[in-house]
Amino acid sequence: MDERDREALIGSKTESDRAPLSDGGGHIAAKFTLYKRRWFILFVLCLLNCSNAVLWLTFAPVADQTAEYLKVSLDLVNWLSLVYMVVAIFFSFITTWMLDSLGLRFSLILGSWLNMLGSVLRVVGVLSWIPQWAVFPMVMGGQTLCALAQPLVIFAPTKLAALWFPDDQRATANTIASMANPLGMLFANIFSPMIIHYSSNLLMLLIIYAIPATIACFLATVGIRERVPPTPPSASVVTSSTEPFLQGVKLLLKNKAYMILLVCFGSGIGVFTCFYTLLEQILCINGYSNDFAGVCGACSIVFGVAGAGVLGLYVDKTKHFTEVTKISMCLTSLGCIAFAVVSQLRDMKVAVGTACAWFGLFGCSVYPIAMELGVECSYPVGEATSSGLIFISGQIQSVIYMVLLQALTKPLTDSTVSVCVTGGEADLNWTVPALVMAGLCTVGTCCFVLFFHTDYRRLRAEAAASPKNVTDRTREGDT
Repeated sequence: MDERDREALIGSKTESDRAPLSDGGGHIAAKFTLYKRRWFILFVLCLLNCSNAVLWLTFAPVADQTAEYLKVSLDLVNWLSLVYMVVAIFFSFITTWMLDSLGLRFSLILGSWLNMLGSVLRVVGVLSWIPQWAVFPMVMGGQTLCALAQPLVIFAPTKLAALWFPDDQRATANTIASMANPLGMLFANIFSPMIIHYSSNLLMLLIIYAIPATIACFLATVGIRERVPPTPPSASVVTSSTEPFLQGVKLLLKNKAYMILLVCFGSGIGVFTCFYTLLEQILCINGYSNDFAGVCGACSIVFGVAGAGVLGLYVDKTKHFTEVTKISMCLTSLGCIAFAVVSQLRDMKVAVGTACAWFGLFGCSVYPIAMELGVECSYPVGEATSSGLIFISGQIQSVIYMVLLQALTKPLTDSTVSVCVTGGEADLNWTVPALVMAGLCTVGTCCFVLFFHTDYRRLRAEAAASPKNVTDRTREGDT
């Protein structure tokens, strides 16, 4: 937490109800209070995160139909997803500064407006009176606005968990907020093919997806009124003396454990992004329909969200951040290898679906745990800064991997079983890119398992500052 948030927390209480911050022996003797409205803020963040993910992957499950409707190539359709990564690379540094300097409330409201305006611009872009030459630029403009919103909501879970939740709920709160993003990906994988199939109308799809973005914007603007809770929820909020943004970045770059996590888990984020962006294109050349690709993506995310719930509760109780992250990344690599192999086989729906579910179960569920691990090994650097740089690393590697994988494709020589709709373009063979994707996932995992070691700095600071005999916590302070 930054100095402004600390001052706001302490200054928001009157002298009569402000608890002493020290017991005279170097320990914190504060009365920590939990507020019910933390769940409302968590809900708004979940809705916003989910909506932004839906807008991100709107077109990926129906890439071929989108290319035909917009009269552009598949490469340009892929850029409707890739623009999120490109924008994040440049805007994420500003976002981390916003969250750690201007606060959670400002960042969420700004993100909700960008998300809503982007979704509306996409709708306007496909209206019948828009000239054909302007359709794709307007849709891309809408995607760009939504992409600007993504870092503001993606980086927020660790900040929200630190500001509003106690130490025994942080991992769970972070998991709930973070898993709203893959839940949005799930909805996109299910509903994009379904809506296109029944309506054959891209406009209807975009209108439906603009509704939750508008609701999230209204709730964030009207409902989030405080920068920080009146009373802190844990000792780390009071004792944290987060470094200024640039100084924090310098500390992170000198932190060996954090840099290993930054590179290796960032590689995992890149592979994860490529998997969901290219899933439909990889499967359609071997006769698997868009509906089946959507089901595979949905299975992956459902299992991932379920696994994240279990892991969040487990880590809150055991604090085994490192062990859980390493084991999950190893199992994710196995799932990625299995997918790379079975996706090239025909009439293997059960095997393909199982591989996707396995990949999501461990690859998706480990994300919030790894972000909490990043905060633990980098404390007292701001939560948004530590998690934000990992995300930036993932986005940079996503762009590199996407360009690399697309460059490795070759025209398909035998397209008799292909069900891809390419608008006259040659079908592409994704065998080599799929295997390379699995190799990248495996290399990143091996490096992380072998070289990552750290202690938990935030937990250690809390243990030193807030022994049980001097801590008084009131739950649900705003009854």
